[in-house]
Amino acid sequence: MSKRYLVTGGAGFVGANYVHRLLGRGEEVTVYDNLSRHGTEANMAWLRAEHGEDAFELVVADVRDAASLAEAARGADVVVHLAAQVAVTTSVDDPRTDFEINALGTFNVLEAARLSGRKPVVIYASTNKVYGGMEDVVVVEGESRYRYRDLPGGVPESQPLDFHSPYGCSKGTGDQYVRDYARIYGLPTVVLRQSCIYGPRQMGVEDQGWVAWFVIAAVTGRPITIYGDGKQVRDVLYVDDLLDAYDAAIRRIDSVAGKVYNVGGGPSRTMSVWAEFGPLLERLLGRSIPVAYGDWRPGDQPVYVSDIDKARHELDWEPRVGVEEGVRLLVDWVKSNRRLFE
Repeated sequence: MSKRYLVTGGAGFVGANYVHRLLGRGEEVTVYDNLSRHGTEANMAWLRAEHGEDAFELVVADVRDAASLAEAARGADVVVHLAAQVAVTTSVDDPRTDFEINALGTFNVLEAARLSGRKPVVIYASTNKVYGGMEDVVVVEGESRYRYRDLPGGVPESQPLDFHSPYGCSKGTGDQYVRDYARIYGLPTVVLRQSCIYGPRQMGVEDQGWVAWFVIAAVTGRPITIYGDGKQVRDVLYVDDLLDAYDAAIRRIDSVAGKVYNVGGGPSRTMSVWAEFGPLLERLLGRSIPVAYGDWRPGDQPVYVSDIDKARHELDWEPRVGVEEGVRLLVDWVKSNRRLFE
């Protein structure tokens, strides 16, 4: 039996991929998006071409509009909250807008779900930025990457929260509100602290979506600047693996409601942002890629790797797509869709 899904930010990178999956298996979907980001119109056109003009409902509205959200959520069985302001740099330039979209917007989503009276499942796309700079964690420098001295499995959910930057504060506020609505109101919510998601339909830019940005820039001949020494390490997760985690949390909601999970590539899917990723990209493109170097950006962690054991054990989930396979798929998609970036 099909469910009714409300996907906020459903025209974005992750949202469009998830809507595509949901429609493909016969679910009823409402996409709630203000269409402000580059590529959202193209994503909507793609979904309509794939599934038909009337395959889903599109509500063009903002998460800051509580009344529109409440109306859209009225019949939902599942709310997947992806709409967000997504760049740390933008949050520093305009912290008020960042707060209104990420903190107040998430509160509006929770209230819309609560007031519907249906107790829909709420999946919240949080971020590893809620852990902050983790200055107390010892980092060791190697030849091509940094690593944790004492966290071989990565950062666990028990790591103390330390909201750093307006973006970290606003997303962290949403993170904690989503947890608390499960405790106080019995709303079946799950927080997924995501780490470096990449894949097709990602319109990466210099300050957000670094894997896609480097691929797009290399394919289209744009200049690439590496901030820092390029040995910063991140765990990366292909978008289809992330969507598997959404499905797993919804499927197991009776046992996981109110919980928080790290969802990233984990220790087996890590890369340094240029010392290792650069040679991989050059191999896939068959040519050298010139880059410039700039100063480290404030708050840039030398290493972040998610410990995903909790998700592995409680959601029966783990990544399946390897780093080289996933990056190759992204490179192929960017090459086939160059018009979107020109």
